[in-house]
Amino acid sequence: MMRAVLKAETPLAGTMLASLAPEAGREPPRTRVSLSCEGDTLTAVFEASDASAMRAALNSYLGCMRITEDISKVI
Repeated sequence: MMRAVLKAETPLAGTMLASLAPEAGREPPRTRVSLSCEGDTLTAVFEASDASAMRAALNSYLGCMRITEDISKVI
């Protein structure tokens, strides 16, 4: 099992946690993700059975995080 930990320091950490939580609850095959937030730090722990599943999970979550940042700039 592969494991990756992503930590993002941003004032949007709470907002990102709220927007990513439904994704974490779905747990696609071969992947498990847990999320936590402490202050301005969002932590995502990814566990995947293979490199392809890990890459897909990281790309998906990073994309959602970027969208959250982009939307916050507009509003």
